[in-house]
Amino acid sequence: MSSWLGSLGSGLGQVGGSLASLTGQISNFTKDMLMEGAEEVEAKLPNSIRKEIEATVTILRSENERLKKLCTDLEEKLEVSELQIKHQSASYRNQLQQKEVEISHLKARQIALQDQLQKLQSAAHSVNSGPGSGPAAAASPFSYGIGHHASAFHDDGMDFGDIISSQQEINRLSNEISRLESEVGHWRHVAQISKAQGSQSSDQSEICRLQNTIQELKQSRSQEIDDHQNEMSFLQNAHQQKLTEITRRHREELNEYEERIEELENLLQQGGAGTAVTDHSKIHEMQRTIQVLQTEKVEATKKIEELEDTIQDIRKKLSSSENDRDVLRKEQERLSMENRQISKECASLKLERSQLQPRAAQRSGGVEAEEAVLPQAAAPGDEGLGPQRALSDAGNEITRLSDLNQDNLAEDNLKLRMRVQALEEEKSLLSEEKEELQKSLFKLNNEHEEVKSATVKDMDLESKLHDLRRDLEAKEQELNQSLTEKDMLAAELEELDRQNQEATKHLILIKDQLSRQQNEGDDIISNLRKDLNDEKKRVHQLEDDKMNITKELDEQKEKLIQSELALNLTKQELEDKIEKLVDQLSKSQNNNLHIQKENLELKEHVKQKEEELSRVRCEFTQPFTQDSDSNFKDDLLKEREADIRNLKQNLSEVEQLNENLKKAAFDLKTENEKLVLACEEVRRQLEESVAGNSQTFLEKNAILEALKMEKGQLEAALCLAEKRLSEEADKCERATEELARVRGSGAALQLEQERLTKLGQEKDSEIAALRRDIEQLDSDCKATQHALSSSLEERAQLAQLVNEKEIAIEKLKERSSELQEELDKHTEALRKNEILKQTVEEKDRILGSMKEENSHLKEELERVREQQSRAAPAAEPKTLDCVTELESEVSQLNVIKGNLEERIKHHQKVIEDQNQSKMQLLQSLQEQKKEMDAFKYRHEQMNVTHTQLFLEKDEKIKTLQKTIEEIKTQLHEERQGVQTENSDIFQETKVQNLNIENGSEKHDLSKAETERLVKGIKERELEIKLLNEKNVSLTKQIDQLSKDEVGKLTQIIQQKDLEIQALHARVSSAPCTQDVVYLQQQLQAFALEREQLLAVLNEKTRENSHLKTEYHKVIDIVAAKEAALIKLQDENKKLSTKFESTGQDMFRETVQNLSRIIREKDIEIDALSQKCQTLVTVLQTSGTGDQAGGVNSNQFEELLQERDKLKQQVKKMEEWKQQVMTTVQNMQHESAQLQEELHQLQAQVLVDSDNNSKLQVDYTGLIQSYEQNETKLKNFGQELAQVQHSIGQLCNTKDLLLGKLDIISPQFSSGPPLTPQSAESVRTVKSDTLSESSQQEVEELRKALEEKDATIRTLQENNHRLSDSVAAASELGKREHEQAGAELKELRDKLDILQKSLKEKDLLIKAQSDQLLSLNENYTNKVNENELLRQAVTNLKERILNLEMDICKLKEENENIVERNKEKETEYQALQETNMKFSVMLQEKEFECHSMREKALAFEQLLKEKEGETGELNQLLNTVKSMQEQTVTFQQERDQVLLALKQKQMEHAALQKEVQHLRDKELRLNQELERLRNHLLETEDSYTREALAAEDREAKLRKKVTVLEEKLLSSSNAMENASHQASLQVESLQEQLNVVSKQRDETALQLTVSREQVKQYALSLSNLQMVLEHFQQEEKAMYSAELEKHKQLVAEWKKKAENLEGKLISLQERLDEANAALDSASRLTEQLDLKEEQIEQLKKQNELRQEMLDDAQKKLMHLVNSTEGKVDKVLMRNLFIGHFHTPKNQRHEVFRLMGSILGIKKEELEQLLNEDQGGVTRWVSGWLGGGSKSVPNTPLRPSQPNVFNSSFSELFVKFLETESHPSIPPPRLSVHDMKPLDSPRRKLNTNVPESYKDVTEPRSGRRADVNPFLVTRSAAVPLVNPAGPGGPAHLLLKPISDVLPTFTPLPVSPDNSAGVVLKDLLKQ
Repeated sequence: MSSWLGSLGSGLGQVGGSLASLTGQISNFTKDMLMEGAEEVEAKLPNSIRKEIEATVTILRSENERLKKLCTDLEEKLEVSELQIKHQSASYRNQLQQKEVEISHLKARQIALQDQLQKLQSAAHSVNSGPGSGPAAAASPFSYGIGHHASAFHDDGMDFGDIISSQQEINRLSNEISRLESEVGHWRHVAQISKAQGSQSSDQSEICRLQNTIQELKQSRSQEIDDHQNEMSFLQNAHQQKLTEITRRHREELNEYEERIEELENLLQQGGAGTAVTDHSKIHEMQRTIQVLQTEKVEATKKIEELEDTIQDIRKKLSSSENDRDVLRKEQERLSMENRQISKECASLKLERSQLQPRAAQRSGGVEAEEAVLPQAAAPGDEGLGPQRALSDAGNEITRLSDLNQDNLAEDNLKLRMRVQALEEEKSLLSEEKEELQKSLFKLNNEHEEVKSATVKDMDLESKLHDLRRDLEAKEQELNQSLTEKDMLAAELEELDRQNQEATKHLILIKDQLSRQQNEGDDIISNLRKDLNDEKKRVHQLEDDKMNITKELDEQKEKLIQSELALNLTKQELEDKIEKLVDQLSKSQNNNLHIQKENLELKEHVKQKEEELSRVRCEFTQPFTQDSDSNFKDDLLKEREADIRNLKQNLSEVEQLNENLKKAAFDLKTENEKLVLACEEVRRQLEESVAGNSQTFLEKNAILEALKMEKGQLEAALCLAEKRLSEEADKCERATEELARVRGSGAALQLEQERLTKLGQEKDSEIAALRRDIEQLDSDCKATQHALSSSLEERAQLAQLVNEKEIAIEKLKERSSELQEELDKHTEALRKNEILKQTVEEKDRILGSMKEENSHLKEELERVREQQSRAAPAAEPKTLDCVTELESEVSQLNVIKGNLEERIKHHQKVIEDQNQSKMQLLQSLQEQKKEMDAFKYRHEQMNVTHTQLFLEKDEKIKTLQKTIEEIKTQLHEERQGVQTENSDIFQETKVQNLNIENGSEKHDLSKAETERLVKGIKERELEIKLLNEKNVSLTKQIDQLSKDEVGKLTQIIQQKDLEIQALHARVSSAPCTQDVVYLQQQLQAFALEREQLLAVLNEKTRENSHLKTEYHKVIDIVAAKEAALIKLQDENKKLSTKFESTGQDMFRETVQNLSRIIREKDIEIDALSQKCQTLVTVLQTSGTGDQAGGVNSNQFEELLQERDKLKQQVKKMEEWKQQVMTTVQNMQHESAQLQEELHQLQAQVLVDSDNNSKLQVDYTGLIQSYEQNETKLKNFGQELAQVQHSIGQLCNTKDLLLGKLDIISPQFSSGPPLTPQSAESVRTVKSDTLSESSQQEVEELRKALEEKDATIRTLQENNHRLSDSVAAASELGKREHEQAGAELKELRDKLDILQKSLKEKDLLIKAQSDQLLSLNENYTNKVNENELLRQAVTNLKERILNLEMDICKLKEENENIVERNKEKETEYQALQETNMKFSVMLQEKEFECHSMREKALAFEQLLKEKEGETGELNQLLNTVKSMQEQTVTFQQERDQVLLALKQKQMEHAALQKEVQHLRDKELRLNQELERLRNHLLETEDSYTREALAAEDREAKLRKKVTVLEEKLLSSSNAMENASHQASLQVESLQEQLNVVSKQRDETALQLTVSREQVKQYALSLSNLQMVLEHFQQEEKAMYSAELEKHKQLVAEWKKKAENLEGKLISLQERLDEANAALDSASRLTEQLDLKEEQIEQLKKQNELRQEMLDDAQKKLMHLVNSTEGKVDKVLMRNLFIGHFHTPKNQRHEVFRLMGSILGIKKEELEQLLNEDQGGVTRWVSGWLGGGSKSVPNTPLRPSQPNVFNSSFSELFVKFLETESHPSIPPPRLSVHDMKPLDSPRRKLNTNVPESYKDVTEPRSGRRADVNPFLVTRSAAVPLVNPAGPGGPAHLLLKPISDVLPTFTPLPVSPDNSAGVVLKDLLKQ
């Protein structure tokens, strides 16, 4: 269905596309025509109208932008709705997936139940035919259900009800599953019944039938699954289609809403255009003009409509008349024959004509009225200019209003202009229509005149008007039909529009699907990339594993090398031992040889002694027989016996020594053999271990190579998958691009549809225009033939294009199929990827298994090593080793924990030390701050003292100046000058002092200090005023005094001056102006240095504050780290307690539980094996005797009881096993947690170590910075001391210089005779000063200060004395007044010169300071300007970057737009070509229709006029042919004209696009221009601001210049006055100038000396700096050494950390070993499971044996019952014959046996034997003389001894044994599978010496001959205390008396044989 619908949709889309292209071509044609008209109108319009049009265009563009915003908002809404729909569809899909999952679960249950059915059916093979008929009956409803299920889906509809049907299907499937479960229960019940009945027969036919039914059911189930999947896919497709329909409806509604919104907005704009009027009067006038224009427009439209109606009627009539005109001309000849009839009808025609003429007049009047109403624009005086004038007035008013109210009426003016422009456009359209109507009227008038001429010429034709009217009615009917056809076409066009919309929606859906597929592909790619990354990670893990394996191999190799070294060492030791033993053997052999020789010698000596004894005895016997001295003999004998005893003792001792030596030699030999064997075993083990290691190495290499191969394969597969994915992604992108293109073409189709709707309305006017063109096309018949050929070629091209389009459609279909194939390939690739994932997971599992096998192999290697290390007899168990290893690991972990705690404590100590050091640093910093504050305080105090000194010195200078003024007061004329000079000097000194103070205290002045300075200045001014007053009073007094007194005073003053000069000569050399300048420069330099020092101090304070902040940060960090360390300590403590509490207890508990379980399992296996052996023995012994039944029953009861007990024990053991499994799992989880905690601890330890290292680095940096700061502070202190010292020196020198200046004035009074003395004194002082050191100079300066103070005091006293002695010295003063006046003049001249020089220097200093200030201000201004310019540059750069970005974006957008335009132009051209072709086809068909209609009319006329002549028919045929040819030519001409028009339209459209592009460019350029203008305005504003600021600065500077100029004027006035006075004193001072020059030379020499001293000081400073640098280098070396130490410490810490890491690695390895031990425990549990399985097998065997025993008991009881009172003949005969074979002494035993067999009592037998002892023997021996050879059933064994030597009872027992053996061998148990139960005894026998073995073996020899299964109970492992004192003390071999209940074994002695048992039975 889906494919059929898709094909139908594609076909409809094609049809819709073709129709849309057709309508688009028609609309393009109409638009092009309209555009041509608009261009013609635009050419006629003036520039003002064009500007207004451009303004309207801008407004329209703004509206377009707003509409675009609206469109974007609506698109966003659409996207939101689409997202909601997608979300809903996703939820529906999720529901469907859930349902599918449920179905899959139900299918899985169904499959499981069917498997159970199959199992039950296979189990039911044992059922008979009766119950076997069930499955056939059960299969039928199942098949019915399946068929019903299959048919359920096909009947469902295409609605959401499908989901309900799927739910019903799910319910039905669940019901079927429940039914299947009930069937399964039924089959189980049948199987149980069959088992209960025990019927084991089944029919093969039933089984085959059931299997066939099962296969059929499987096939039907698979078919149902396929059908269900198909139905689900169909439902999904239907659901998607419904969703697409819903989305389409939603979009249509959205479009409708958008259209409504646009209409409402337009209405709002139209309605709002008339509102918000501000200037009411002008707006009312504008509205009136607009209303007038609208009324005129309405009237014009009405008139135009009326004219159009009339024109249409006239055109219709003209068309009919044009068609009939040629026919009428041809009928003129025929009508000439009927002139008579026409003449009769002339009267009626005239009447009709008279009636028609007034109508024509009316029509012509109407036309003239129309011409009057609608004149052309060229006539200025017509009425049509009224609206234009009104419009021009309105435009003028608009401009005037815009000038007046630009702010208030902008919006209203825009709206009014819009209306005016719309009205103007309507006016232009009306004028165009008027022109067309005038042309048509002109043509109609011409035609009317032609008609009139025709009527004049052809009056006869009027008779045919009636026929023409009929023809007009027919034409009108045809017009109605054409209108109906037009309506039909419009309806068809609407349908086609709908189909086109549906096709576009279908395309959008396809695009969405493709985008989803692309997203899915992207998801798949991302997943595959993730898988790639995961597989890369796995590869890296494999590589890491490989590295670990290689490391382990290296470690194993190292271990092997170590073991080989150890073995070599042990071998060397053994060889040394062997050599020692060989030496000892050789020594012992030599000793043996010596001892043997000594023995032989002793034996010979003994023999000799014996011979001597015998001889002595003989000699003694002879004399004793002869003599009677017996006592002597006795004594001799006693002595000899004692000697013999001693000798015997010696012999015995020697023999013992020999024996001991032999034993030692034997022991040495055995030990040597053992050592040789041990060496061989060690070599074998070495070879085996080397071989095993080589094998493991080869296996690991093979595994690694396989892994590498797999890695390569995986990488290759991944690369292939990546390539495929990239190719698929490219294909998807191409498909999306194609869809985007298709979508663009769909938009163009929609535009063309809209154009078609407009074209449909304008078709009639086009048809009329074409009919007009037919008249013009009459002359172009020849050209039409060529056009026909071209049109045929174009038709062929059209056909080719159609074929190409069909081919393209087929290609698209093929592409869609290819895309589907690619999707299938994608799915296959995904499946392959999933398969690869599965293979990778399998490989990972294989790797895990290989790793487990590796661990197993390692454990086996460890076991082998342990077996090698242990001896074969005393092998300790593995669990103990595990326990010891775990305990050792726990102890090591505790040790490591202790080490870690110690480390943490150490770190804490280090941190505490660091904190203490930091506290010390803080304290030291605080101390430094205090010291800095003290320094500052001292500095301030020094400044205060300096200021005080300056003030004192100023006061002293003032007092001295006062004295000079008092001397000068004698001259009244020069008082004012002197006062001005004094004031100037005071001002200058003030300025100088203030400048100095400001230079020295610029950075320390505050408001309080400035206030203090102001107060001090005021006080100084008050003091100056007082001194001036005093001076005035003193001058008055001096005036009153006489000249004599003045002379005396002058003499006294000169004497004082001489004294002062001498003092000055002593103290220092005479001053000079150069010295003053030099001192001022020094003062300036020191002030600059002070400023620099203050700046440095400020920087140091900032650094201190920065260091404080850093210190606080460090303290915070340290506190945080301390808190973290405390937390870590707490966690470590907790972890340690957890480790100590949980770890050890859990390990111990698990080990104990495992040991207990293994012990119990071993005990159970031993008990069961014993039980099996006892059963075997009982089975074997049951066949031997007849009377064993009663005893065996008791044994069987005991065995049954034991079996029940064992079952209980097995249950207990299973419970224990479960508990152990849970504990092991818990242990594994806890071990994983412990590992994680260990990793965390390691990470924390590493972090702490890193933090400690960082802290140490920070600590070292802080120490270094602190030490650097200390050194800097020391340097600063030294520099401050130096500065203070230099300031003190400067102050002293200043005071001295000022004193010198004061003393200069009285000095000049002494004249030239004083100069040699002063020169001599100067020379002496020079020599003294050069010789003395700087300290002496300082002391001298201090003395000079004191002396100066003394002189000042003396001067003050002299002043008082002068004031007292003025009266007395008046007479003397009068005499010497003239001399003093000359001297005063000279002094004044000199003072003036000095003052001038000082003033010049002051002016220079001021000028330089002003220049400096101006330069600083200029510099700051320039810096500010530079900053502003930089900011402007940065802003400009940013803007340029933004502009470049915008330009790049615009370029990209332009390129994209150009590409889109090109694509759209190509599409548009193709569509236009197709439209052209279709329009040509339509026009041809229309012309064919017209020709057919004309032919029909002609044939009708021919039928009417059959009676006419045949000539007329020929004429008609000729006319028809000519008309056909004319139509063909007309068609060709029309095609050519249409093609030319369309080309023009294309060109016009291209030009319009270019114009639009240019306008867009203009807009962009205008925007850029505006932005640049704004930017320029901003820059201009900034520049104007800067210019204003510069002007302000200039004004300030000008003000300062004016102030300075005023000061200069004042100073110049003062200078002029001073120069006038100085000109008088120059003559007197010229002589003194020579002296001063000499003094100057002397001062220059002193200056050179002082400069040399300064150089020396500089050298000393450089030396000091060198020393400081040396110290700094030494400190750096110290710091570098400390750094190296710290680095070494860090390296040691790192080494410690590496050691810790190594320990951690060892711990991890131990943990791995512990995990391996846990794995071994899991293996032990697996072994336990195996043992449990063995137990179950043994139980089964026990049950079988019990059944056998029951059968044997029954048979035995039967035999006992049958053979109770019977005696065997053969037995009696054998007994009877055996009686004669026995010896005579033992024959009575035979009788006793026979009696016991026959039931005779013992007493009777004894009586018989006593009575007839001899007779019986004789009778038996006489009767039979045969032997045992006659008995065939008792063959003797070759190993037996002689029969006759044994007793009769023994022979009888042997006979019974041989008889009891069956001919068939007894059933053997699997000896190899069973563990040998007497293994411990064998092991014990290995330890027993050979002598004891020889004793024990013959005892058990008889038992060994009987049966391998006749093993006694004692051979088993004892249940209680199995290990003796020498046994192993293993946990698993401990006694279980406490754990499990024991049972008593059978009381069978260990050495008893079966014969003894039978003897006991016979006795009983």
